[in-house]
Amino acid sequence: MPAPLPRAVSLVLLGCALSACQSSAPPPVAPIAAAPAIAALPTGSGCGPTIARTQAIVDGDVKTGDLSAAVGTRFGADLDKAAQACAAGREGEAMSLLAAAKTRYGYR
Repeated sequence: MPAPLPRAVSLVLLGCALSACQSSAPPPVAPIAAAPAIAALPTGSGCGPTIARTQAIVDGDVKTGDLSAAVGTRFGADLDKAAQACAAGREGEAMSLLAAAKTRYGYR
């Protein structure tokens, strides 16, 4: 009867046998759909561009599904009130309305 193999040799042989069962190539990865393009954000300072940037972000969030259309509509109505105050020259009121709307809907 042959002499038993030392334990270390047995483990090495077992490891070699098991590694032969594994594929060297990684499994295929499913392609990820490209994110929808979002329009460039308005630039500038003051209440008008600031409100317009927020509206563009909200529109993008609705488009990507990160925000429901119903909430986007309500948020947009609040932003419209801020834009009207801005257009009437009431920048302080406009920025206050903008801040309140962003807080209400969880935006910074």
